[in-house]
Amino acid sequence: MQTALPEQYRLTPKGRRAEDILRSCVHCGFCNATCPTYQVVGDELDGPRGRIYLMKEMLETQTVDPVAGHHLDRCLTCRACETTCPSGVEYGELLEVARDFQTRHSDRGLFERLIRGWLMRVVPYPQRFRRWAQVGRAFAWLLPAKLRHQLPSAAKRQQAVTNPETPRATVLVLQGCVQKVATPEVNSALHNLLTRNNIAVIYAEQETCCGGLPMHLGEEAAANELVRANLAALRQHVHEVSAIVSTASGCGVTLKDYERYLDADDELATTARHVVRKICDVSELLMSLDLNFDKLDDVHQIAVHLPCTLQHGQQLGDGVTTLLHQAGYELLPVKDSHLCCGSAGTYSLLQSEMADELRTRKLSALQRENPDVIVSANVGCQMHLGAQADVPVRHWLELLR
Repeated sequence: MQTALPEQYRLTPKGRRAEDILRSCVHCGFCNATCPTYQVVGDELDGPRGRIYLMKEMLETQTVDPVAGHHLDRCLTCRACETTCPSGVEYGELLEVARDFQTRHSDRGLFERLIRGWLMRVVPYPQRFRRWAQVGRAFAWLLPAKLRHQLPSAAKRQQAVTNPETPRATVLVLQGCVQKVATPEVNSALHNLLTRNNIAVIYAEQETCCGGLPMHLGEEAAANELVRANLAALRQHVHEVSAIVSTASGCGVTLKDYERYLDADDELATTARHVVRKICDVSELLMSLDLNFDKLDDVHQIAVHLPCTLQHGQQLGDGVTTLLHQAGYELLPVKDSHLCCGSAGTYSLLQSEMADELRTRKLSALQRENPDVIVSANVGCQMHLGAQADVPVRHWLELLR
């Protein structure tokens, strides 16, 4: 793709990176075949190829056209297009550049600014999020159905498990911000699995949001603040653990990119490099340990939803299905398993109409064979699907024993 970025912008780190990515696109359109929003509306501007043209024009003119802003906001950042692209276009990174530019050069409406501001100031902070969730549940009958269905259930009290006295290894398990409030039973299940196999589990008390939420909203400065704070918390433990484990694939995909986010800061980039080397998805950890698991007695057939952040962002997924199969479950076929469920972080709130349509399509595929349970690997997908599913939706870790 030919580009004509203004020289003043093109010579900046972001400009150089944007130009490299734009020039790698050959306009083939294969990406549209796996784009969830294009499948729904059939509009070229709601597919990756069209959005790339919009981003190119936006960066060339250094202005944000309302049409471009609308279609860029409708992108899920699922990165299915990256999996399909024969040219290796790093679409997700280009969108980060474009959304940062969009945030700094566009004027959103008051209502949207209020929602985005609330998300930025509440969701990444577990104590604030927990208080808002408690208030929301108390007054759920006053809320619109779309918001009421997004409320996390009250967390179950988790039984403390003692670490083994002489563990064969120690791992640091990331608690996450939303997951710590909405589904703490996931990390409790992992804690039990590991300690029963003589592996100690520790946590970073000063852990922060990974930075994924503000990054998706185009708030790069806020994202970098959280990244730096989280690195400061994790670096204290990096030499005492064999792995830093994420059980939420949405966090994992952001964490594994820390070095790229900080490549302009040599000192922090070195710290990020050491930390990232030990970060892994929980499926990678369990596969490497070669453990044996059993299935739950009352669950036999399951439908697996592999989040986009796992199968497209981290290029993983086989580990989840392998472990569940080895445990004795029957994994039912799921049509179009590569497509997004519509959760996509804050997308289900900011683009609720499209998110609802994608969830309806995904649940139709997941429930077609009448599974006992639907499983996922990310808290956002789990909550989004669980709000409308006819069967329980759980994290896949909860099905291993």
